[in-house]
Amino acid sequence: MNKADLIDVVAKSTKNSKASVEETLNALMAAVQSALVKGDNVQLIGFGTFAVEQRAARVGRNPATGKELKIPAKKVAKFKVGSKLKDAVAGGKAKKK
Repeated sequence: MNKADLIDVVAKSTKNSKASVEETLNALMAAVQSALVKGDNVQLIGFGTFAVEQRAARVGRNPATGKELKIPAKKVAKFKVGSKLKDAVAGGKAKKK
């Protein structure tokens, strides 16, 4: 499912216009991104948690040449799935309102 598909599904489910749903989805994504940039977590109970994690510097290897190279430390976005979502996926059931 891509963003356009998600907008279609939510618009049909909520009986809102696609434009309204797209605006809301864009605002949600911007808010999550802003929080992560500040170093905050975004926790959606039952769905999951978006967080920023520091990845340590390490030594890697170029697969083509075999030569070692240094990979610098960096911050990365992580998502930890919530229990309700995990159970739904494991059971193969989509929750409907």
